[in-house]
Amino acid sequence: MAAPGWRRRWSQARDNLASEKTFALADGGAVPPYCLGLNLERAAGAGPNGVLIEVSEAELERLDTREIRYDRVEVTGEIAIEEGPPFDRTFSFVAKPENFAASPPPGAVILASYARAVEAAFEALGSGQLDLFHETTGPYPVDVIECVLVRDEISAGNPREW
Repeated sequence: MAAPGWRRRWSQARDNLASEKTFALADGGAVPPYCLGLNLERAAGAGPNGVLIEVSEAELERLDTREIRYDRVEVTGEIAIEEGPPFDRTFSFVAKPENFAASPPPGAVILASYARAVEAAFEALGSGQLDLFHETTGPYPVDVIECVLVRDEISAGNPREW
């Protein structure tokens, strides 16, 4: 699927010093102030590639819990589905205003484990999809760093394995 009228960028910033989980550099233990995540933003153009996943209402509510730095936005009718049946309703998640970073804040990093997971997911979508991800997202705007979790206060019900 494609999302015309949207673009994907590394524009979601999590305060690594004050959020429910904190990561430190695996080499040296320094704690970066921000970790960047992917975000969708409205923009002209063909839009990024991706995938639609059917979920139940209960699973959608769990996603709301998991994606605490994002707002759920209905995008029904805005998604170009190349194969498969249409969906009655479609949603995406966009960074909350307080988590949106038009440019990376000083000291921001991208967690290497996150980058690997994203790349593996696009690779699994099929031939050329990882290349299309890179084309439609652009280069990493900050260093991709190996980090370790040093504080974990993730609330109950926040599913990690999604």
